[in-house]
Amino acid sequence: MADNRNDIDLAPSASPETGSAVDIVVRQLRTLISEEGLKVGDSLPTERELCARFDASRNTVREAMRILKAYGLVEVRPKIGATITDNRMARAFELFSFNTMEVSRKSFTDVQAFRDLIEVRSADRIFEELQEKDLAELREINANLADIRDIQEASEVDYGFHVRLISILGNNAILDVYSVMKPIILRIMQKGKTRRTFMTETYDEHEGVIDAMAARDRLAFEYRLRNHLMVGFKNFSEDMEEKA
Repeated sequence: MADNRNDIDLAPSASPETGSAVDIVVRQLRTLISEEGLKVGDSLPTERELCARFDASRNTVREAMRILKAYGLVEVRPKIGATITDNRMARAFELFSFNTMEVSRKSFTDVQAFRDLIEVRSADRIFEELQEKDLAELREINANLADIRDIQEASEVDYGFHVRLISILGNNAILDVYSVMKPIILRIMQKGKTRRTFMTETYDEHEGVIDAMAARDRLAFEYRLRNHLMVGFKNFSEDMEEKA
């Protein structure tokens, strides 16, 4: 993103005009948006104008526009035409938010390995930024597990604990990514644990992580948090395919 939050960085690559006719028009549209400095809310030329400008058929232009719409970069409305938008984060959220999507052992390990990179391997930075209020708020969030009522509620508390943990890094981009991944993280939590493990084991695991942070014990923090992330691995099928 550029400094202006309404600008979209769509600078074209230096690759030659290769690929299908639709691919070429997609690149040409990106070039047009970038070179003319179009911003969110600005209108694109009409379909007829784009056909003439790119020497492309109407079907090719429509398919290219459909692709940009799927990416969340344009919005097409009847009688108004195509306007620049920026729903890329929303599109990414939709990718992770299918309620019917099953979570396989592969997806479990992929997601938890990513979280390991963010949470566990940021130990040094977390310790540098750590304040007493962070520890107090983490303990307060974890205490809510004692009054848990169901798995969904417990997973929300567990998710909130980890979001508060990474908030110590002060990196809004990471928080945005966790927000996008929330649906699949919640499904992993809900399938990997029972109500009893949330109330006892998860609570104890969180407390162990907090104690390590309070002691500024990086090795203990990494060990306890990594083990916590991998709990429930056995509950995921090895050969189950993900469904969307």
